[in-house]
Amino acid sequence: MSTPDTVHSTSVRLRVFSLNCWGIRYLSKHCAQRYAMIGDLVVKEQYDVVLLQEVWSEKDFDSLTKKLACSHPYGHYFKSGVIGSGLAIFSKYRIQDTFRYRYSLNGYPYMLNHGDWFGGKAVGMAVLNIGNTTAHFYVTHLHAEYSREKDSYLPHRVVQAWELQHFIRYTSAEADVVILAGDFNMHPMDLGNRLLRTYADLRDAYVETPKFDGCEDGGTMIADNPNNDMIPSEKGIRIDYILFKGSARVELHCESMSTTKGHVPDHTFPYSDHEALTAELRLDRVTQDRSPGDGPLARGSDRTAGKLAELVDIVTEARTEVKVGLHCAQGMCYTAARTGVMGLVLLLLELAIAAVPWLALGAQQPFPSVSFYLLGALCFAILLTTFLLYVFYTMEIKCLQEAEDQMRLAVGCLQERLRGFPLASHRRAPGAPESRPGAVEPEELRGMRKGVLTEA
Repeated sequence: MSTPDTVHSTSVRLRVFSLNCWGIRYLSKHCAQRYAMIGDLVVKEQYDVVLLQEVWSEKDFDSLTKKLACSHPYGHYFKSGVIGSGLAIFSKYRIQDTFRYRYSLNGYPYMLNHGDWFGGKAVGMAVLNIGNTTAHFYVTHLHAEYSREKDSYLPHRVVQAWELQHFIRYTSAEADVVILAGDFNMHPMDLGNRLLRTYADLRDAYVETPKFDGCEDGGTMIADNPNNDMIPSEKGIRIDYILFKGSARVELHCESMSTTKGHVPDHTFPYSDHEALTAELRLDRVTQDRSPGDGPLARGSDRTAGKLAELVDIVTEARTEVKVGLHCAQGMCYTAARTGVMGLVLLLLELAIAAVPWLALGAQQPFPSVSFYLLGALCFAILLTTFLLYVFYTMEIKCLQEAEDQMRLAVGCLQERLRGFPLASHRRAPGAPESRPGAVEPEELRGMRKGVLTEA
C-alpha cells in the first residue's frame, strides 16, 4: 500500500486473460472448433493481454494470429522442446521484447504416456509498454501432477518453481508491473506454489480481488466440465493462476476476477478441459516513489522478520524435497549402470562363444545362428538403453544438486538476515531450522527424511 503522502496520477485498467487450451492435435476433443471458440471469445471480450498455454501446434497459433489480427495485432509463440512449449501471448499493446527460459528438469523422456519432457516446459516473458508503464508479462506451464498420493514428479516441479521465481526476480528489476499467469499444476498451498509466491512477492488475483464470479473456490478444473471425468473433488481444483505485483513506481490492484464455468452457451462442449481466467487490474502510477524501506523485506519491520522466517521454512522444506528426488535419481542411475554392466558381460560372453569355431579351426557353432544374432542384438540394445538412461539420470542428478546447493546458500543468507531481528531468537536456533507450524508433510517425505537428509 502507498504511504499517506503518496499521490496517484490517472489510473489505467488492464484486462488479462489466461487459458490452458488443451490443444493436442488429433488427440484433444474438438480441437479446431475450440480454437475457433477461443478466438471468438477474445475478439468479443476485447482483453488487453491474452496468455495461453498448451498451444502445441504452430499452425493453431497461426490460425489464432489471423483471427486476432485486428483486435490483438501483436503476438508471440515461445518455441521450445520437441513439440514446442505451448506458450503464446497476444496483446493490444506492442511487444517490445521477449525471452524464453526452459526449465532444467521436466520429467522423463521414456514416460511417453505423459509427454511433458517432449513439450520442453518453460516460462516465456514479454515486455510491454502500457502508456508510460513498463509491464513484464510471464506465461508458464509447469510439469503435470499425475498422482496426488505418489507424485514422482514433485521434485521436478519444486525445482521448476524455484527457477521460475529466480527468473522473475532477476528479469523484472526495471519493470513497473509484473504479471504471471499459467497452469502451475499445483494447489494453492502446495510447496512449489508457496515457494513461488513468497520468494517472488507475488499476489494471487483470486485472493486479492473483492469481486469474483466463477467456479466454486476458484476451481479451474471442475467436475461439471465434460472433459474432466477424474476430478478428485466435486468442487474441482484450482491449479491455474494469475499472480501480480507492482513496484515503487506503480501500485497494482485486482478489481475483479472471473472464470468460465464449463458450459459454453450455444455449444455442446467447453473452451478447454481447464477453465479460463480473467483478471481486471488497475494500475496507479505513484508520482512520489516509495522508499526501498516500504517493501515487504525491509529491515527493521516485524512483518519482514515474519516473512524471512516463513521463507526459511519454505526453502528448507523445498531443499528436503529436492534431496528426496536426488536420492531417487542416484538410485536409478546406479540401477542403469548395474544393468549396463550385465549387458556388457553377456555381450563379451557371446563374443567369446563366437570365437570358439575360429580357435578350433572350423568347429561347428554350438548355437543356432538366428538365436545367436538375436541374443547379440538384445545385448546391444541393453547397452545402448542403459547408457542413455545413465547419461539422463546423471544430468538429472547434476540439476538437482545445483538446485539443492542454491537453496542451501539461500537458507544461510535468510538465516543471517533473520538474526538481525530481535524477534528472530525465539523462532529458531541458528543452524537448526524447524518445519513451518501447521505444515503437513507427506508420509513418503517423512519416510525418506532420515535416510536422505544430511547436516545442513
